[in-house]
Amino acid sequence: MSRFSDKVVVVTGASAGIGRAASLRFASEGASVVAVDMKEETLNETVALIETAGGKAHAVVADVTVSSQVENYITQATDVFGGVDVLFNNAGIEGHVAPLENYDEEMFDKVLQVNVKGVWLGMRHVVDALRLRGGGNIVNTASGAGLMATPTLVAYGASKHAVIGMTKTAAIELAPAGIRVNAVCPGVVNTRMIRSIEEMSIPEDPEEYTKMTNERVPLGRYAEPEEIAGLVAFLASDEAAYITGSSYLIDGGIILS
Repeated sequence: MSRFSDKVVVVTGASAGIGRAASLRFASEGASVVAVDMKEETLNETVALIETAGGKAHAVVADVTVSSQVENYITQATDVFGGVDVLFNNAGIEGHVAPLENYDEEMFDKVLQVNVKGVWLGMRHVVDALRLRGGGNIVNTASGAGLMATPTLVAYGASKHAVIGMTKTAAIELAPAGIRVNAVCPGVVNTRMIRSIEEMSIPEDPEEYTKMTNERVPLGRYAEPEEIAGLVAFLASDEAAYITGSSYLIDGGIILS
């Protein structure tokens, strides 16, 4: 497929996991990818993978919680590739695993800074670039955690509920400009983040967490990042031209269990 030929796609959190998978997916469909992350070494690995496969990519090291750095990654996308057509607002952190009364205040603030403020800043700064293209697409990474209670993950759950709310608001505000805004809500995905949650949840036997979780998932396994990337690419494509303000659950059925 070449749904993104002549398109410029910005991906935050692009150094690994869903962000890397999405960067590779967009590039494989013809996009020029601006890969954004704080982790320079692994970010450069993402760019190298794209270029080795014959795609075009540019790395920008940035902290998504800092307005000037967010503005800079949009500026670089315009300077290097001529504009922006899609923003995949994906960067996020899991925080700690702890009961809400014991949750560390500094970590709570950090989770909301990255997962909420970072998403808002991305949308805020990309709007003018998308308007210059006559419209475009924003896809935000929320979570199944944004649709349910999240015992021991109070900050993460709160942040993902917020992302879904911001997605709905942005979709209404930006529709007259031809800008669609949607969210993906992954369940458990085979990434560094779930490894971290496993280890914090059952330090003495993280594999037991995996076993218990897979028993709850009707499809019996974690998702792979590439499966989430496929949904992201669809929502950012013209095939989804009449979809906006929606939050798409991709969780193997766990929220039903």
